[in-house]
Parts: sequence; structure tokens; C-alpha cells
Amino acid sequence: MSATAANRHGWLAAIAGLAAAVFALGVGELAAAIIAPGSGPLVAVGAALIDLAPGWAKDAAIGLFGTADKAALIVGIAIVLAAAAAGAGVLERVRPPWGRVVFGLLGVVGAVAAATRAGAGPLAVAPSLLAGAAGAIAVVVLVRRIAARGAEPEASGPPEASGPPEASGPPESARAPAAAPDRRRFLAWAGGAAVVGVLAGLGGYAAQAGRRALQAVREAIRLPVPDATATIPAGAEFDVDGLTPLVTPNADFYRIDTALRVPEIDPADWSLRIHGEVADEAVITWNDLLALPMTEHVVTLACVSNEVGGDLIGNAVWLGTPIRDLLARAKPAPGADMVLSRSIDGFTAGTPLSALQDPGLDAILAIGMNGEPLPFEHGFPVRMVVPGLFGYVSATKWVTELEVTRFSAASAYWTDRGWSAAGPVKLQSRIDVPRRGSSVGTGPVTVAGVAWHQHVGIDRVEVQIDEGPWYDADLAAAISDDTWVQWRWTWNAPAGRHTLRVRATGRDGEVQTDEIAPVVPDGATGLHAVEITVN
Repeated sequence: MSATAANRHGWLAAIAGLAAAVFALGVGELAAAIIAPGSGPLVAVGAALIDLAPGWAKDAAIGLFGTADKAALIVGIAIVLAAAAAGAGVLERVRPPWGRVVFGLLGVVGAVAAATRAGAGPLAVAPSLLAGAAGAIAVVVLVRRIAARGAEPEASGPPEASGPPEASGPPESARAPAAAPDRRRFLAWAGGAAVVGVLAGLGGYAAQAGRRALQAVREAIRLPVPDATATIPAGAEFDVDGLTPLVTPNADFYRIDTALRVPEIDPADWSLRIHGEVADEAVITWNDLLALPMTEHVVTLACVSNEVGGDLIGNAVWLGTPIRDLLARAKPAPGADMVLSRSIDGFTAGTPLSALQDPGLDAILAIGMNGEPLPFEHGFPVRMVVPGLFGYVSATKWVTELEVTRFSAASAYWTDRGWSAAGPVKLQSRIDVPRRGSSVGTGPVTVAGVAWHQHVGIDRVEVQIDEGPWYDADLAAAISDDTWVQWRWTWNAPAGRHTLRVRATGRDGEVQTDEIAPVVPDGATGLHAVEITVN
């Protein structure tokens, strides 16, 4: 075979591998929809990678991609899978049966990943195994179609030893018509396999009608009238273009969690088990929860991965019932100091028992967010909201268990990965306007942002221009000590490039530190600064 033909066959073999991979994924997703929802190969492998990744890798991903980290992970997996599939196609062409072995191993990897997920049933391994088998079969069939293109015309017979080079095979005009239809037939086979895979994947999506049915259930829920409603005082929000809204809309509220596939829980099937070091184990159903007194609380939640000046923080009106009342039913044992909350997807968080029992902290089991049932991505039907603690130690979504225990006896998802067991939200402030790198005109310029010091409140916010003195900003009315507060300051801006900094002081006299610390292990510190140009 000539070098040109070998190269052409190599590319065709790579295409065969890619088409086989699309076919395999479609089969896997369809199988998952039918026999093991939530165990599709991509989701299973992606979720396993999230759990296995070291803390620094997750922090880097959040820093690079923010709330799009999961989409970036899926794209990354798809790129790696495409490379492996193309390589498997080439291997099957030149070193059979190693191409089909690669697909089989990929199926096993997916099966192991699915089997190790929390709540995995006995059929969780099936979608990935079926996908691996489908890919192995498809790559064999497609690579054989390359071989079935027929012998190359130039190799159809040995040349006459005494003949001139031109006699070594038919002329180009005779060879081309024979080769082109064969290539088209192969591409038709490969394209057909890919189309079948896509259709199977779409069929799997269509078969998973549960999410759409649950959406209807969620929309039909009428939240109970709270015994106490949240009050937002007059003057709590400044009218400044670009300033973060006082209450973050649900669609804009940050989402950082470990769930690659958002759990889908029918409220009728939900329950909360309170157990561990308790006198009386308790189980709370959805109807039990709705029958309890409900109150509204405006609470700011923050992610520990939020960099200084970052946007992984939001403020919302939450509707729920006090967790302390539910714990009182179970009667925690003396000496217990931690509650290990569990999500339905296996995530755990360790929260100080005192934070959940303190009547002044308003830790709640929330069912509503900004006047509507919790969005799926934010914990529907039930989640925890605990003021003053980073989410990784308190804000468990899709919560199904509260285990009363001790810090000396148990650890949680993120503390197992090197993060601090204590996660108090730190005193911070941020400049929202003007934005970093923006240009403004000379003269009066409004500088504005938000600041927070939960459980304490903000007493003062100051702004510095370049290395000059600190100037006091105006504070909006505070909703409570557990929410951020807006601030603004008017600056008579001269032309040139300038650096703006902000710092806050709590009502306890604590001044925000300028010492720079990374987010690991318990949250970043430092002063937020933006550089702008004044024209």
C-alpha cells in the first residue's frame, strides 16, 4: 500500500472511532434513561472526576470557569473521549483487536464510576457497559468497511517486470471512479452510526420525562404563608447603574456544588432523617414539613471559593422552618457538637451543632427562594440555609439526612480534601462600579459596591484612590447583620490611570485586613482593588 493510501486509511480509521464513540454514547444514554436514570456514561465519569479531583484542581477550575465549571468539565471529557476514540479506530485498523479493547475499557471505567456514586443501584453499571460493548462492535464494523473498500486498483495485479512504470496499474482516470464511491459508502456507514447515536441520545432525553414532570409539580406548589415575613427597610438599595441588586434574582444566584447532574426529587418521595447521637430518631416528610411554622429570612450566602472581589456570593429571601426545632424533636446527646448533613447525591457538610441550635442565627430548612419554590439547581425541594458560614460547611442542597455526631468522630466532603472544618464567612467588601479596566469621564464619578460581616454587621466602608487617604462612603440601610449592605461614594475624578480600593469595618470594630490569603483552606482575604482610566 502506498504512503498516501496508508494516510488516507488512517484518517478513515480515526473517523470510524469517532463515529463509534457517538454511537456508544447514544446507546449508553438511552440505556440510562430506561434502566438507571442518572447513570449515563458522561455524567458518571464526570461526577467521579469531581470527587477524585484534589482541592487545588477544583479551586483552579472555579477560578477559571466560575459557575461554568461543570460545562467545562463535560467539554473536557468529550475532548479526551474523542481523542481516545480516534486512537481506538486507528488501533483497530493496524493492531486488532486493541481498538475494541479500548472501547471495552472505557465502558468498564464508566461502570466503576457509576457504581461508586451515592445511591447507585445494581443496574447503575449497565449503561456504561452497554456503551462500551456498542462502541466495540461499531468500531469493528466500521473499520472492516474500510477494508471492504476493495483492493486498491494500483495493487490489483503485479506489474509486468519488463513493462514501463506507466504499465504498473491502470491510469489515474481509471482508478479515481472506483475509489470515490467506496469512500462515500464508508462515510455513509460512519455517518449512519453517528446519526443513530445522536437519535438514541435524544431518545434517552425524551425518555427522561421525570424532570419535566417534576417541573410541573414544582410549579403547582403553593408555598405556605409565613408566620413572619422578611422586611426590607426603606433606603436599603441605592439607585446606581451597575451596582449589584440588593436581592439577587434566582437566575443570577451563583451555583457551586458537586452535582454534575442536578438531582430530581419528587417532594412526595422526600424525607429527612435525623439520627446519630440522639435520644429519639426522627423522620420528617414533605407534608410534615409544610405543616410546620414557616418564616422568611433575608440571608447572604457565600462560597468559600470566592476570591476577593468575586461574585460567588448572593443575597436572597428564604422561606423555611428553623432547624433547631427539628433537632429538638430528636434530642441531641450531651457532648455532640456537629451535624453531618447529607445530600441525596452523597455530598456531606459538617456544621457546628451550636450554629443550628442558636435561636439568634435563624438556620433554616428552606423550601422557598425569593417568593417561589426552590429552583432545582438550588436544592429543590429542601435545602439548608445557615447564616454566617460558608456553604461548604452548611448549605447542603437536596438534603435528606442530619446526623448528630462530633467533629472528632466524623468528617465531611470538603474537610476530607484539606479544607478547614470551621468555615465562618469573613469580613469583606467589593467594588461593583466602576468595573475593572473601564474608562470614565473626569468630574463626579460614583463608586459603589457591597460589604458584609455576618452576625456582626457593617459600621463603615472606606474608599482609597491610589495611595491616598481613605474616604468614608455612604451606607444604605441594612436589612440585618446577616446580609450584605450597599455603599456608595462620589469621587471628583482627575484624568489619568487610577487604582481604587475599598475596605470595611464591622460594628465590632474589626477592620478588613489587607493581608492577602488564598481561598484554601477557609476563604480568601485582602482588599479589593480595581484599576480604571479617567479621560
